[in-house]
Amino acid sequence: MVKKLLIVVFIFNIYSYASSYEQNCVACHEKMIVSIDKYFYRYLLKYSSEKNVKSSLYEYLKNPSKDKTIMPDAFIKRYGIKGKSNLNDEELKKAIDEYWEIYKVFGKLE
Repeated sequence: MVKKLLIVVFIFNIYSYASSYEQNCVACHEKMIVSIDKYFYRYLLKYSSEKNVKSSLYEYLKNPSKDKTIMPDAFIKRYGIKGKSNLNDEELKKAIDEYWEIYKVFGKLE
């Protein structure tokens, strides 16, 4: 019984310390056919700079639409447009910052 309780407490602690990015973005994208890094590279190719990528991603997630998406029409026809983010502005910006830090290529190439 004590072991089970310790396992539950351990899992709860891991979940409670997970970032908004891990809880909201990664958790959903793990179920998708296209991995989350592929979206990042599409944003980077289209918008180039950190500021533009983050701004565009933020605007899309706050109010997704076909006009704002970076995905091709065939992808949208098959999978549709994602739903609006449930994160508040601060959480969304933190999640986007974490996403940027994980996948940015600047300073990582040798």
